[in-house]
Amino acid sequence: MNLQQPNANDVTQTANRSRSVVPGSGLCTRCIDGCRGNCEVFKATFRGREVIYPGPFGEISAGGDKEYPVDYSHLNIQGYAMGAKGLPEGVEAGPDTATFPAVNTETGYGWDKKVKMRVPAFTGALGSTEIARKNWEHFAIGAAISGVTLVCGENVCGIDPELELDPKGKIKKAPDMDRRIETYKKFHEGYGEILVQMNVEDTRLGVAEYVRKKHDLETIELKWGQGAKCIGGEIKVKSLERALELKKRGYIVTPDPTLKAVQNAYKAGAIREFERHSRLGFVTEEAFFQEIKRLRDLGFKRITLKTGAYPMRELAMAVKYSSMAGIDLLTIDGAPGGTGMSPWRMMEEWGVPTFYLQSMTYEICEKLTKKGMRVPDIAIAGGFSTEDHIFKVLAMGAPYVKAVCMGRAYMIPGMVGKNIGYWIDGKDLPSTVSRYGKTPEEIFVCYDELVEKYGNRMKEIPLGAIGIYSFAQKLKVGLQQLMAGSRNFRLDTISRKDLMSLTEEAAKVSGIPYVMDAYREEAEAVLG
Repeated sequence: MNLQQPNANDVTQTANRSRSVVPGSGLCTRCIDGCRGNCEVFKATFRGREVIYPGPFGEISAGGDKEYPVDYSHLNIQGYAMGAKGLPEGVEAGPDTATFPAVNTETGYGWDKKVKMRVPAFTGALGSTEIARKNWEHFAIGAAISGVTLVCGENVCGIDPELELDPKGKIKKAPDMDRRIETYKKFHEGYGEILVQMNVEDTRLGVAEYVRKKHDLETIELKWGQGAKCIGGEIKVKSLERALELKKRGYIVTPDPTLKAVQNAYKAGAIREFERHSRLGFVTEEAFFQEIKRLRDLGFKRITLKTGAYPMRELAMAVKYSSMAGIDLLTIDGAPGGTGMSPWRMMEEWGVPTFYLQSMTYEICEKLTKKGMRVPDIAIAGGFSTEDHIFKVLAMGAPYVKAVCMGRAYMIPGMVGKNIGYWIDGKDLPSTVSRYGKTPEEIFVCYDELVEKYGNRMKEIPLGAIGIYSFAQKLKVGLQQLMAGSRNFRLDTISRKDLMSLTEEAAKVSGIPYVMDAYREEAEAVLG
């Protein structure tokens, strides 16, 4: 395992002075009176709670870098020299028919399987973080033209400066939510969907009622947690007035902006930002089913659930309750996750890592299936970015897992594409980009493909969206190649037999056979 340094990391903009560091504490082996910094203990001496979070807020996303004993790199994909599963009916398998471009990467989820996606990878919950707000057009249009689902995360209405509430404290007008939904719908073509996520505050404000009545959304998502943190959603705000406004709306705001000492510290310049926190949810079987009934009574056709990196007890509750309630998609998010606003040490040290969490999930699904229960469609989240990740997750969770949920991996091409536009305008293209050209037509490999499809509407598609589309195409083609090599020409033919464990520990955790045992019986039969 890599040496972890809990007292310094780029995300907290801290570093050890010494080349020698105590592994457990992260402190320099020789701490000098007079050191000028800049480890976390040094920085926390005068900035305190600010050092808990990655920064600068609103300009970054952050992902935990702890190396776990077992992860998906401990699996390899099987390749075969014969056969072809999932070719269209009537097509005989052979070198001219079983080609990788013939692989179908479409997936579907829901009890009626009516939500289709062109690739089995959709976006994570892009909620009230500044990164999501200021890049929304790029993210939303990119997801729509790529044919994948977009999750509009928690607290979007609650932090909207232009939010209007009725006398009962329910949403009357939420312009930012309107913008987000309408932006996605503008280019939605029948693949994927936009679904809005709710936490405790969203439920109290009446988000479900608002998006159902005004935007006729068919799907809503409940949230139990996420892989990056076990506490509620968080953002930072820079002004005292904004902090007071959010506290008035019912949020937890720290430090408390109503305290005179805090207000004085803000005026003096010592306090420069406030944190807005959501409340912890409390799950009970009775309350869960009551909420499902309430949402269905509002007219939602589909209900999804997002849960986090909790231990096996809560995971069992999520899978079983979802089965009993007819949940259309259960997204299970493993540690460490990536987000724009989570306590850094929580991201590093809290929760069940994704590989272990998915292994638990498969075990639970198998037990419920043997009892005759129908398991909901499942998506796995928590640190994925490439096509081999997608294949391994689908195979390891077959037949229950239908897709992966990606957070930062879909955000990055949106931000890169946007910035390419800025660099072009400022005649400041970095060499990493300018080597391919100086115009969008030269730089983006998929540009002319989109021009042919959208024509004059290209002026409505920002470069960040083209970046996301290009990334989605890379995932699709890469997945087609891996699937063809394993002789799977549809996603539903992928199975656990298409994987091998490279270590005995990975085999023990996942149940995927160790490389020296996989297909041994079949080999013995050949030799016999």
